[in-house]
Amino acid sequence: MTSSCRYDLVVFDLDGVVYVGRRAVPGAAEAIRALLADGVHVAYATNNASRRVGEVAELLNSLGVPARPEEVVTSARATAELLAADLPPGAPVLAVGAPALREELAAAGLTPVPSAQERPVAVVQGYGPEVGWALLAEACVAIRAGARWVATNTDATMPSPRGPLPGNGALVAAVRTALGGREPDTVVGKPEPVLLTTAAGHRGDGRVLVVGDRLDTDIEGARRAGMDSLLVLSGVTTAAELLAAPVQRRPTHVAADCSALTASVQGCLLPEFRDGEAVADGWRVTVDDEHLVLARSDSAVRIPSFLGNLTGERAGERAGGALRALAPAAWATPGWSAIRAEDAAAEEALTALGLGRYAGWVVPAP
Repeated sequence: MTSSCRYDLVVFDLDGVVYVGRRAVPGAAEAIRALLADGVHVAYATNNASRRVGEVAELLNSLGVPARPEEVVTSARATAELLAADLPPGAPVLAVGAPALREELAAAGLTPVPSAQERPVAVVQGYGPEVGWALLAEACVAIRAGARWVATNTDATMPSPRGPLPGNGALVAAVRTALGGREPDTVVGKPEPVLLTTAAGHRGDGRVLVVGDRLDTDIEGARRAGMDSLLVLSGVTTAAELLAAPVQRRPTHVAADCSALTASVQGCLLPEFRDGEAVADGWRVTVDDEHLVLARSDSAVRIPSFLGNLTGERAGERAGGALRALAPAAWATPGWSAIRAEDAAAEEALTALGLGRYAGWVVPAP
């Protein structure tokens, strides 16, 4: 398997892109190996603060993804390095998160402490499955006493084999509510660009592509960092959310998963909405009385859609291009109120994408 990637470096998010829990996303390992075989550099940048960089690299290798610790950037490591640069050596820091967060703080020369009684100068809040009320209460006490509040990330959810589950952002929100609406003093993870620029920093001025599953972190972070992005639908983002994306969260490319990188990522490029229509992969979307009208367009160039493994090969072949045509049309028509299918193929594609009926979006029968 080979790739035809036109980028010099591809930076992958992990949860929902390369793996979900400890399960590999189908096609991800093969795609990454193909990139490496073609001389494309790869790096990994994750908001998840529950594992150290060495543990992340070990997990990736166990899933068939070649990775070295120096290719991994985590929000836990970045947060520890940020605080170590700002605080004196040995400064006490209350760590609210997984053991990996405490270990990264200690490795950076700081002193992790378990409670507000230790008078921490900073509170670092990162995802940890065992974080409970008692530790959140200590964080509130310490922050009210003057400690700097640093969040490794504010992801509201995280993907799992059972669907999206509460992420670190949900726990940050609990502390925010208890503090009367106060925001963290610092947020380190995406969409802040530091993780992505750190991952790309040693590759000079080459073209960089960020692959992620979240609009609010991966895609917005890529735009803030001045990088192209590929949104994959193997994590938490749905087709409906893509159509509603604000300007700062709109990707360059869209595909089902990383398998797109083994064919041609240019085949996943979102078209422009021009002269009243958007055309992609055999589909045309026009606007009629605030309705997005989806129809087959035999005159359009046919390119594989890379959505087959989500919805079945036949539906996927049709649905991928339909979504790439719908998105720019929706963005160009902020007052649109419904999607209309012009034929049976269009109706089938909308159903495959979960857009047949969603939050009042009614697709009339053709």
